[in-house]
Amino acid sequence: MNPIPQETWDKLAVSRESVARLEVLAGLVAQWQPAINLISPATLPDLWTRHILDSAQLLPLIHKNIKAIADLGSGGGFPSLVLAAIQLATVHFYESNTKKTAFLLEALRQMGVKGIVHRERLELDRPPKAMPEVQLVTARAFAPLDQLLAYAHPFMAAGATALFHKGQDVDAELAEAAKSWKITAVKHLSMTEAKSVILEVKEASPC
Repeated sequence: MNPIPQETWDKLAVSRESVARLEVLAGLVAQWQPAINLISPATLPDLWTRHILDSAQLLPLIHKNIKAIADLGSGGGFPSLVLAAIQLATVHFYESNTKKTAFLLEALRQMGVKGIVHRERLELDRPPKAMPEVQLVTARAFAPLDQLLAYAHPFMAAGATALFHKGQDVDAELAEAAKSWKITAVKHLSMTEAKSVILEVKEASPC
């Protein structure tokens, strides 16, 4: 059952139809989790806050003119399936694990939304084999910032910006990434985790 108050969804401009799709997603995660480690088992009781709302908080930072999003290391579908459920843009899912790509495809089918799943290893396929035109790159719990920027660079070089979920070590990650990258970024405080941020990377180029 969805424990998030309706006023929270209203503030994020998430329709009731989208919330219904998120309820389907929550049920699928609970169903598939015993067989596939989609999320940390300890966070399953807090799925709605720790994963669904944590993903949906990107919405105020996503510009209305964005038509396509590339989500790197989609895994269990956060934030990618949440963004797809809200249907603000076409979502391209990048995930190398066969079982997780099967989950992503089934979730899209049962939620009744469209998305494109690319089964690729980003650390091997640079640039990615499938290079759609996207305006935004997302990633959550996937890789340190310097690696993320390497994966995201083909998209960002073509004009995309990025929104990355980052934890309390974000400053250390920024310092490490600055050794190899010229970065223009803004930190937005997370609405679900006190020490976490959404890192908005507006520009990143190799030093």
